[in-house]
Amino acid sequence: MKLRVFTEPQQGATYSQLLTVARATEDLGFDAFFRSDHYLHMGDVSGLPGPTDAWITLAGLARETSRIRLGTLVSPATFRLPGPLAISVAQIDEMSDGRVELGLGAGWFAEEHAAYGIPFPGLAERYQIFAEQLTVIDGLWRAPLGQTFDFAGEHYTLTGAPAVPKPVQWPRPPIILGGAGKKRSAALAARYADEYNVGFKPVAETNAVFDRIRAAVAGAGREADSMAYSTAQVVCVAKDDAGLARRAAALGRDLDELRTNGLAGTPAEVADKIGQFADTGVDRVYLQLMDPTDLDQLELIAADVSPQL
Repeated sequence: MKLRVFTEPQQGATYSQLLTVARATEDLGFDAFFRSDHYLHMGDVSGLPGPTDAWITLAGLARETSRIRLGTLVSPATFRLPGPLAISVAQIDEMSDGRVELGLGAGWFAEEHAAYGIPFPGLAERYQIFAEQLTVIDGLWRAPLGQTFDFAGEHYTLTGAPAVPKPVQWPRPPIILGGAGKKRSAALAARYADEYNVGFKPVAETNAVFDRIRAAVAGAGREADSMAYSTAQVVCVAKDDAGLARRAAALGRDLDELRTNGLAGTPAEVADKIGQFADTGVDRVYLQLMDPTDLDQLELIAADVSPQL
């Protein structure tokens, strides 16, 4: 089981704070540091000092870390053109010596698009954009060195793209997709994804989504073990009730609700819940760390949860 630290910097975090978390992630033995890709805070928080760009952050961390995997969960297709995004991710892959993963989605947060002047078409069009981006990015990375890549779609046209730079990872960095696993997303996952993530859902619902993805993978003629399965869950771990109450209050969440809808409780309780996800086929868990300054919680997880897994 791989435990990955997942941060939400749009809620309020500087690059220096994220660097501290990433270094702790590496030093404590976690598998990866991931971050969201948003430009606007959510809920009743200030979001200060303001947003940090996901891929600029990861480029910096690529040079400041040496072991952990780095990636987004997930980058909206609405934010960037696919060609420049393929170049950026490939460059960071080289900067990190092959440790980058790309989580990509259609985009959903209308308010951040309005706030920063980013076009936000309807869902059907966003999904078409997302699907074309996957085709372009995968095609640019896989094109043999020395050959150009062409694509003619409804939203993007590439003519004679040199398809460089190439990522360090071959044939390309892992691509992470996610969602409810319905027909269209399952088909895209079966074609492009190396990992499928179901975020913030209970065990039974997570397993139902995975069943749909497994069926799509089999229908596409892929080997079953070519797809990894993961979950993202908010984390609230402490050794006693007082510590749990303090951390739940800091999140603005009810502890009983967190126990139902996240990974909340003592180390033994959290390890047991992770075990339930493991029974669905999950082999990596993204621990949503809402307070990037709470490094004591990461130390507790590393010391008292990880050994039980």
